[in-house]
Amino acid sequence: MISTQLIIYCINPSCNSPINPMEDSVCASCQTPLVHRYLWATGSLSAQISPGTKVADRYEVISHQIWLDTQPGLPPDVPEELPKEVIPYLLLYQERLHLPQAYGFACNFERDTTDILLLENVPIDETGNIYPTIVEAWEQATAVRQVYWLWQILQLWTPLSELGLSGSLLVVNNLRVQGWCVQLLEFYQTAADEKLSLQNLGQCWRFWVASAKASVAKGLENIVQQMCETEVELEAINIQLNNLLLAAAAELPLVLKVAGSTDIGLVMAQNEDACYPNALSNLDEPLLSHLSIVCDGIGGHEGGEVASKLAVQSVKLQIRALLTEVTEQTVLVPPELLQEQLEASLRVVNNVICARNNEQKRQGKERMATTIVMAVQVPQQVQTSTEWQSNNTHELYLANVGDSRAYWITRNYCQLLTVDDDVATREVRFAKSLYRKALLRADASALTQALGTRDAESLRLKLQRFIVEEDGILLLCSDGLSDNNWVEQSWQDYAIPVFTGELTVEDAVRNWINLANEKNGRDNTSVVLTYYRVSPEYLVPVTPALPEEIIEAEIQEEQEEPISFTESSQTLPDLDLDLDLDLDLDLDLDLDLDLDLDLDLDLDLSEEPFTSPKISPTLIKKPNRDKRLVMLGGVLALLVGGTSLGLFAWWQINPQGLQQMCRQLPQTVQQVCPPGK
Repeated sequence: MISTQLIIYCINPSCNSPINPMEDSVCASCQTPLVHRYLWATGSLSAQISPGTKVADRYEVISHQIWLDTQPGLPPDVPEELPKEVIPYLLLYQERLHLPQAYGFACNFERDTTDILLLENVPIDETGNIYPTIVEAWEQATAVRQVYWLWQILQLWTPLSELGLSGSLLVVNNLRVQGWCVQLLEFYQTAADEKLSLQNLGQCWRFWVASAKASVAKGLENIVQQMCETEVELEAINIQLNNLLLAAAAELPLVLKVAGSTDIGLVMAQNEDACYPNALSNLDEPLLSHLSIVCDGIGGHEGGEVASKLAVQSVKLQIRALLTEVTEQTVLVPPELLQEQLEASLRVVNNVICARNNEQKRQGKERMATTIVMAVQVPQQVQTSTEWQSNNTHELYLANVGDSRAYWITRNYCQLLTVDDDVATREVRFAKSLYRKALLRADASALTQALGTRDAESLRLKLQRFIVEEDGILLLCSDGLSDNNWVEQSWQDYAIPVFTGELTVEDAVRNWINLANEKNGRDNTSVVLTYYRVSPEYLVPVTPALPEEIIEAEIQEEQEEPISFTESSQTLPDLDLDLDLDLDLDLDLDLDLDLDLDLDLDLDLSEEPFTSPKISPTLIKKPNRDKRLVMLGGVLALLVGGTSLGLFAWWQINPQGLQQMCRQLPQTVQQVCPPGK
């Protein structure tokens, strides 16, 4: 039937007037946020249903195969015996960041009695528009993003191949991108008599690589040629693609701000949460720029709070040792090895809590435990695509046990990065139930694992690796905030002001905790927020010297501020910087430029051997005599214009990146930019 009015129902079961116009964002009656859940309808039958049609008196057909569930508060129809085509979606639930989830079935009796499988978690935005294909977005993407997309596809090749679904990665229209993230619309089963290999994948990539960015084109062409013309092993391609990815990412600057806090909530007797960093963290600690943690303790007074604190303390020791070892390496440590080391660290933490339980003879539900979500930014030295030495490959590793979560937020979207370890998820992973049906269980949110409940060998750990190649906020939080989807509903109000500079990271943490207390105040809440920036315009200028009394006042203010600001080596971080500029000018403009940079990171920890990597001497290049005139002009223009020494150093380090930024400035401002080398 053709609907005459587009409406959506409020999900609040107590609402007296649940019907609302589809364009509204909150219910007019009870002010509950309206859920606009867009679905992908699979199969040839769904493709024949015209937009404007209402299916099963519930699903509004918005456009080609994109349906809106107008009654999202009701469970979708699911047969008692699950059809075989839905099983792969359940078995691959852990890869939900890239893959769709089975939502339910719909039957269009007017056309056919065949059930149509509906998928959620698909690459469709909050207004019902589908994200672009890789082909559509390829030429506008940066070099690092082009390689990153291919790396993600390669990581999906093995899990999909094991279920006979690798052909899903060869259908161009099926591969969509939401910013950095590759997402699939649906699965395509490979025919039993058809064997797909890396050669097929290489043939698919060949057309994209032909228009890759110049800095990565040669490397990608070599990789694709191997895939197409030889029986190369997946591991060999993985290594080459990873090295190219890290070299491309290292071209970008990396600046970050981090803040964290934990709150007891409105009704709890004690706070069983713990986080790092927090208001008591040492702002000079080098680990602060590489590690963030949220733990939600289980076990009551002198139980959960002890377990969460033990976990934070133990993780810090483990990661400090790991990063010390990594910084001593002269070659890139492969992601598989780093993931293994991080897994081993979590097992050690688990056993620390287990040992405390055993010492206190705690049994069953008396045993203390904790959830954990942690992010580790691993700095590695690498030669970049333009052949200069960088000290940060922009790698970010994420691990979680329990239901504490991690979100990646940009100006345009909010992505849930983790999967909860609860009963509902377990039922899906074991292919026993669709997720929406599993949520109806009374024990759906009960945890299936946490640190400290049993021996480390029984832990099922999943480590994820990301590359920071865009400005974004990494939000770690306990379920005191994430329950009832409040992050998904509030991220624009609380994150966008950070991007625009209207709100500090510390204030955003406090605001999110206040929201949690207002909406989910029955629980403790912990929030750690890290703002990563790679945009060159965010380089911080060097300010002129200030009177001593002002400097002392600012130092005192910084010591009281529980927020850390750190930068990567490319952008000249918080350094003890001594600058000597001796300029001898004569009428012939025969210049003698003596540039002495004394860079000292001053990262000493009495109990901690780990120090952040220092700037490599190869980053500071001594200018040739025939370039001194150009260099002096650039220096004077920067000084007169009030811009930064950081910009000058950036010109020396990454002239191509500086020129790219300068071309985006107004014509009058471009005059102060130094010429390309």
